[in-house]
Amino acid sequence: MKLNTAPHADVRTHEGAAAYPHLTDEQRLRRSVLACLLWEDQFYEDGETIAHRIAETAQNVRPAVLSDLAIEARETHNLRHAPLLLLSVLARVGTGSSIVADTIAHSIQRADELTELLAVHAKLNGVAPSEVKPKLSAQMKKGLARAFAKFDAYQLAKYDRDGAVKLRDALFLSHARPKDEAQAETWRKLIDGSLESPDTWEVSLSGGADKRETFTRLLRDGKLGYLALLRNLRNMTEAGVDIELIRQALLARRGARRVLPFRYVAAARACPQMEPTLDEALSEAISEMPLLGGRTVVLVDVSGSMEYRLSGRSDLTRMDAAATLASIIHGDVRVFSFSSGNVMDWGDRWDGKPILVEVPPRRGMAGVDAVIGSQPHGGTMLGQAVDEANAIAHDRLIVITDEQAQDRVPDPVAEKAYMINVASYRHGVGYGRWTHIDGFSEGVLRYIHAHESERA
Repeated sequence: MKLNTAPHADVRTHEGAAAYPHLTDEQRLRRSVLACLLWEDQFYEDGETIAHRIAETAQNVRPAVLSDLAIEARETHNLRHAPLLLLSVLARVGTGSSIVADTIAHSIQRADELTELLAVHAKLNGVAPSEVKPKLSAQMKKGLARAFAKFDAYQLAKYDRDGAVKLRDALFLSHARPKDEAQAETWRKLIDGSLESPDTWEVSLSGGADKRETFTRLLRDGKLGYLALLRNLRNMTEAGVDIELIRQALLARRGARRVLPFRYVAAARACPQMEPTLDEALSEAISEMPLLGGRTVVLVDVSGSMEYRLSGRSDLTRMDAAATLASIIHGDVRVFSFSSGNVMDWGDRWDGKPILVEVPPRRGMAGVDAVIGSQPHGGTMLGQAVDEANAIAHDRLIVITDEQAQDRVPDPVAEKAYMINVASYRHGVGYGRWTHIDGFSEGVLRYIHAHESERA
């Protein structure tokens, strides 16, 4: 008997379908990172498992690739904590290289990310945040110092919060040097705690200010960030803030570039009376998306695993994120949901009926509602869904899913075929003839346009 044989790779998704077994470390890392809200549980895996896998896999990737991925995760996909974990690993594998400092300085875009990076680095190295100093390389200190210098007094005061690591700690640990006397004075005030309190809604309300007056003033002065605006819609309407003033701020969309599409859906659910205006704002965002030429068929996974919340503090699910992506695709589009027919119970078997349910290709909120309410949320018959889609005339196929298929997934018949993965699970199916994309920001759709433009 011959013993010197390669083991047969039997890699499967959580629902049992054969997964693609030949991923590179970079591909494994991308699928774990680009749809990851760090340390948040998902349907099949807990957040600690996913974070551990990211850290382990990242160590096997070249520093240049790790740097590019950290920047992409922050700038294109608008993630905050997953990039920090990559930066922490980069500081370890890129020891002595200026790429560490350069990437940290580039990636950190909010003052609180300085302290968050130190906390993440402490956790990754198994020490308390107060004991992280010996774990900081010279290049990591340089990167933190350069990043620290980007922030003015307002930004530092806004994020100067109590925590295991404070901004003054980050300043001391990085040995940052001020660029001029004005910055030196700002840092002295940060150190002694005398920075002027920032004019934010949190500061005003914690000081006992009137809600209506506070939000009205901040809206009129343009001092309320767009994400804060979306998150406080119900607070503002209940406090009696002028609806027209709120509406104008929503439609102005100042600072909306980094707001993930599903945030509009969350705001509409929290404050239904503002949904028409939110829908208008989201429609404006859609109009800015690149137009996809030709006929596009979009399949949206509405199986049970997609119902899991994006984070412990969010009411939004990966299904919401997927449906929102489908609702902002710009062009000649037909949209279908898929699950496992009318099966609601995991113990039941698929009844053999067609998997795809076509929904009106509506834009914005109406499109999200149409997809989610189109059929029961059962198992993930992704293979059958692709088979049915292959029989529909189209130039481009886009599948938005967590890839946890129950059945074998065939190759697409369209030359332009994209599997968009909106989860962080270890194994997936959309490789080979598929163009595989990870993430749930509108960046994945911009990638499709850019990819096809380059090919053309």
